[in-house]
Order: sequence, then C-alpha cells, then structure tokens
Amino acid sequence: MGGQRGVSVGPDEMAGRPNIVIIGQSGRLQYEALIFAASLKAQSPDFGQLIVAEPQPGPLWDRDPTMAGSVRRALEEMGAQILPFQNEHFGQSYPQGNKIETLMALPAGQPFVFFDTDTLILDDLSHVPFDFDRPSASNRVEGTWPKPELYGPGYTGIWQALYDLFGLDFLSSLDLSQPDEYWRRYLYFNAGFFYYRCPQIFGRRFLDYALTIRDHPLPALACQSLDPWLDQVALPLVIHALDGGRDVLPAGLIDGEITCHYRVLPLAYARESDRVIEVLEQVTAPQPIKKLLKNYDPIKRMIYQGRGRKVRALFDRDALPKREQAIRNRIKREGFWMR
Repeated sequence: MGGQRGVSVGPDEMAGRPNIVIIGQSGRLQYEALIFAASLKAQSPDFGQLIVAEPQPGPLWDRDPTMAGSVRRALEEMGAQILPFQNEHFGQSYPQGNKIETLMALPAGQPFVFFDTDTLILDDLSHVPFDFDRPSASNRVEGTWPKPELYGPGYTGIWQALYDLFGLDFLSSLDLSQPDEYWRRYLYFNAGFFYYRCPQIFGRRFLDYALTIRDHPLPALACQSLDPWLDQVALPLVIHALDGGRDVLPAGLIDGEITCHYRVLPLAYARESDRVIEVLEQVTAPQPIKKLLKNYDPIKRMIYQGRGRKVRALFDRDALPKREQAIRNRIKREGFWMR
C-alpha cells in the first residue's frame, strides 16, 4: 500500500478529519512521541491533526511530568498540537490512566484515534475503514488478564460479574467459536489503540468504569491484580457498551500493514517485520531528531549504536517463540534488554 504524499491540506479540510492522540510526558514517552510523530509525518501526513496530550504538574505527581522544551518544539515543528491536561484521578500511581483522563480534555464531537506512543505508522491511516460510530481496539493481545485461581471464579464468572455491574449484556460479547473458559472467548483488547466519534462520551464512560472497578472491588475480582491491567479491564466494557466489538475493523491493518505497536525497542528488533525496522530507522535518521533521541540511552544504543541489529540476529522471525516472555528472557540473557 502507498498513500499520497505531500498534499497540502487547509484548515477547513483538516477540521473534518480525526484527531490522532498520543501522550507526551517526561522520560521515555516524550522520545517515543517524537518517533511516532516522525513516522506519522512520513507515512500519513494528511489523515488528521496530531495532538500530543501532556499531563501537567499537580498533587498526583511526585515529579514534573511535562516534556523537555526541545522535544515540545520539535513536535510542534512536525505539526503536532500540544494539549495540556490535569490529572484528577490517576497520575504517578497509575500513569496508564493518562489515556483515560486525556479524553476529557479533547474537543467534544470530534472523532479521535488514540495510540500509545510506542507505535509506528507504516502506511496511510486513510486505508483503515474506521467507522467512528462503532469503536474497537487492538486485537494484538495475549491473555494477560484475568488469571483465574484454582478455587475461584473462572473467566466466565469474572467477566460476567463485570458486565452485570454495569448493566451490560454479557452473552452478546462472547466469541462462541472459542471454547468455554478460554480467554479468547471473552472480549479483551490491548489498550494501545482505540477510537470513537466523541472523546467526551468515550472518556466519561471509560473513567466511570475504571474508577468503579478500582474503588468498589467486586468479590469475583478479589484475587485479581488491577495494576497495570485496569485500563484493559475497563476498555472492552466501554467498547461493548458503545456498540463496538472485536471484528469491527478488517484484520491485518492496525498492528499489521498500517501500524505497529512495538512496545519496547528490543522486542521490535527481535520480532517485527523488516518493514517496521526500515521505517523506524528511516524516520529516526535525520540529524535534528537524531540529536534529540540520542539523549535517551535505550534509543541511542538500540538504534544508533547497533544493538538492535544484534538483537535481530538472535531470532528467526519465521520461528519465534510462541510466548513473548520467552523472547524477553533470551534478550535479557544476552544483555540487550533496555527500555
């Protein structure tokens, strides 16, 4: 696939297009945001407005979460709009909650697509047939939650308790082609990508569900950890409540041909396609972005000092271990794990 490049889009046209939302904050995320923005500009410059949402200092942070001025300026030069927002419910104790709280700062009634910053754009996002009335999220996910105990409720008991809590129809969420008590039977996503027609509607429900699950624990969840899984527990409930689902988008586009949620650079080099590594190294090569990215040691060592290529040589992409943990363990044994 190849999208049209270099087309000038005026304000009126851009106003009718989706907002592309990521989080930018001090530390690793600000540098990942630079890579995301560079890949978006290179591969899909005309899809919509990039918004980099930035949490602001406050009582829920024990340090300043804002980005460095040099990074902020570079993002703006690539066409990003920086959107400050306040944390009222999460913050330092659960930074994954940023993706929930930032939705409340976005303009109502404007469709949005949220991505985690550790995502690369590989081709034109206009090739993805988004139906913004029917939300979905990433199906590139392992069965990370729940972990049923031997004598506790199983998958059905845990998920049904959550659906019942919010008055949602549990049975219609099931994939009946999957076996009972197998995690894929139940609606579950990676929260690194989701979208909807209005961030306020989506965000209010996401916040309500997440806070209710966190602050009023159900007996069925007594043995289940919610850190860091809270966002991924609430997300399928939100999507189901808003008439979305697992099969709304064609398979193979998000976390496939069009985007890649690489998550950690050593994992990217170990398992992702040649196209992913090609885009990663192309968009990080220009001197202005290179100068900034080299301030972050894991990026400097993986991309610019060649350690990523050494990681890549350890694995056969056609015969990778089935479990991600096995890939991580091999990288760690070789001394190449860094984030």
